[in-house]
Amino acid sequence: MGFMRNRYWVLRHGKSIPNEKGLIVSSMENGKLEEYKLASEGINQAQLAGELFLKELKENNIPLENLRICYSPFSRTTHTAKVVASVLNLSLEGPQAKIFEDLRERYFGPSFELQSHEKYTEIWDLDEKDPFMKPEEGGESVADVASRLTNVLLQIESQFQGCAILIVSHGDPLQILQTIVNAVREQVGPDGGDLAAQLAAVKVRSVLSQHRKHALLTGQLRAVV
Repeated sequence: MGFMRNRYWVLRHGKSIPNEKGLIVSSMENGKLEEYKLASEGINQAQLAGELFLKELKENNIPLENLRICYSPFSRTTHTAKVVASVLNLSLEGPQAKIFEDLRERYFGPSFELQSHEKYTEIWDLDEKDPFMKPEEGGESVADVASRLTNVLLQIESQFQGCAILIVSHGDPLQILQTIVNAVREQVGPDGGDLAAQLAAVKVRSVLSQHRKHALLTGQLRAVV
């Protein structure tokens, strides 16, 4: 573990109604709408992810009271977190769950919003060329998202210690999160060091442009640290 005070798992939300419709829903305003929560297949995926996570906690001898669920405020992620919490016999209203606005979906910009999923490839091609470039005026670059995810990690690390943290978020943010955490892990010795400085140091083009390598399917759970 070394450089982090907690252990981390990431979970991409289950298949959502926007996924089924092939729509990009990335603004906070649309993202929180009830009509964009999980599709029935996504509820099943979240249930399975919760069961898998419970199994991993048992295998690692992690008691449930050491678990914290940190999730995005979008309806599809809140819905996923709720299903997982119920599998674990927890409530999202309780002290073990916390909403972080900075875990929200990456905002792709006004001309991508509510458009077809097919437009993602345009954005990812741009990311590979220049992760500091916004998809358009108002949209977020990979580096923008990396900055707010760095804030989340530093907040979680300062608030919790020795916990199993489940981060429930979205495709692009979770790819970017894994990219920066893995880059820090490769650069840091077992003694750790200043996490804020290490996270800042990996916010470079060569690292951030590779975020698609850490893609997750809907409802996919992955241990990160």
